[in-house]
Amino acid sequence: MNLLCGCLPSRLANWVKPGSIPAGKLKAAPKMAFKQMELIGMFLGVAETLVKKDELFQTVDLYECQNMVQLLTAGREGFGKAESRGTAHEWTEQQLKEGQSIIGLQMGSNKGASQAGQNFGKARSIVD
Repeated sequence: MNLLCGCLPSRLANWVKPGSIPAGKLKAAPKMAFKQMELIGMFLGVAETLVKKDELFQTVDLYECQNMVQLLTAGREGFGKAESRGTAHEWTEQQLKEGQSIIGLQMGSNKGASQAGQNFGKARSIVD
């Protein structure tokens, strides 16, 4: 049986926000996996009100003890992935006009392209 089984996180959620998880759910430690995961999910529901959702872990991460880095750094400031702050660009009118005449190769240039020599898969065989 999973050590955390959902009871410990649920009790923690009730300590942080009293009454957030019904007392009937915490009477006895559940033995079935979906009941344990339900309790972990209820804990995450309470945690979402306190920290950003993308800083939390998934239910299965705690249940199967995987992605431990995310489990340990959940909701901690300064740990984990950093949000991009972006980069400000200032372009002159001349630079913007020069860019209008250029077709980037990712936009679908067919310059010098042909299908000569391409064959994919098995050649068709016609036998009488």
